[in-house]
Amino acid sequence: MRGLAATARAGEAVIRFEARAYRVPTDAAEADGTLAWSSTTLVLVRAHGEPTGGGTPPVGIGWTYGPAATATVVTDLLAPAVADLDPDDVPAAWRAMCARLRNAGRPGIGGLALSAADCALWDLKARRLGVPLARLLGTARRQVPVYASGGFTSYDREQQHRQLAGWVREQGIPRVKIKIGESRGTAEARDLARMAAARSTIGDEAELFVDANGGYRRKQAIRIMRAAEALDVRWFEEPVSSDDLEGLGIVRDRVDADVAAGEYGYDLAYVHRMVPYVDCQQLDVTRCGGISEFLRAAAVAEAAGLDVSAHCAPHQHLAVAAAVPNLRHLEWFHDHVRIEAMFFAGAVTADGGSAPVNLTEPGTGLSFRDADAERFRVR
Repeated sequence: MRGLAATARAGEAVIRFEARAYRVPTDAAEADGTLAWSSTTLVLVRAHGEPTGGGTPPVGIGWTYGPAATATVVTDLLAPAVADLDPDDVPAAWRAMCARLRNAGRPGIGGLALSAADCALWDLKARRLGVPLARLLGTARRQVPVYASGGFTSYDREQQHRQLAGWVREQGIPRVKIKIGESRGTAEARDLARMAAARSTIGDEAELFVDANGGYRRKQAIRIMRAAEALDVRWFEEPVSSDDLEGLGIVRDRVDADVAAGEYGYDLAYVHRMVPYVDCQQLDVTRCGGISEFLRAAAVAEAAGLDVSAHCAPHQHLAVAAAVPNLRHLEWFHDHVRIEAMFFAGAVTADGGSAPVNLTEPGTGLSFRDADAERFRVR
């Protein structure tokens, strides 16, 4: 493992990780086409760049959303792999962590742990240099366009209306997404009624996006979009399972809405396999391998002529979303927006349809409110 990079020299810093998990109840029942949930778990990683000669160490933060066991992967598997590396050598640390996950498996919680740790290391490096993370990565934009996301299948008509009206008329967000594919595609009539209700709420003021979370079969997905033709749906996310690449391509070629998928990608090879079958490649920095892999994956998509869309965890995405030239937008996901506003000082809003990028404070510009989060801690 240590052969991957030179160890820190005397007087330089070394890396230490700590990880904690926090489970937060949802503010209402939530469900999509294939899953229902009542809480969301955030796993926070702190990366300490501890000077070997003493002094006050800077601390970087990164996070993901997933099982609390992700924190154990960080402390038990990843931390020893980078313990003697220079915290400024993020690529060397990334390679060392990937190597440590070889037998444990990178997809799943291994990928979540890697992603959160990598994001924490990038934040640490920026703080050590005293620069905003967006400045360190470079910026293609200083405001990141967003689409508001929620509209759960568990919402009744009034809940959905209030949420969408708030996004469009109060916050001025011009793109909104609801969940469809209810009960694995067995509630088509309700899906269509909810889509029509969404269009009635937003009128011509916003674009309508839908997400089936893989709940439909191939021809079923095509029929649904044909039945909803008058609603001008612009974005059809995971019409079929993201594992059915051929099916994604078949649906893409037969509907007007842009077909998107990719949020479950844990490595670069996944993105390489998927890009021929979608109109927009989704990437999640908290799953795909952190900022290091997000940048590479965005380049793979651009080589195929595709934009990328950042999935969920909005504040963890802001700096890297600002850096990627072929970014289309960032998902301003209801659950995560709420949790990040609760837990992070420096969280921003997306009024007007875009979120500002930190260009003044070191790192992400965020600090974690331990006292506010402690009552939710589960690890």
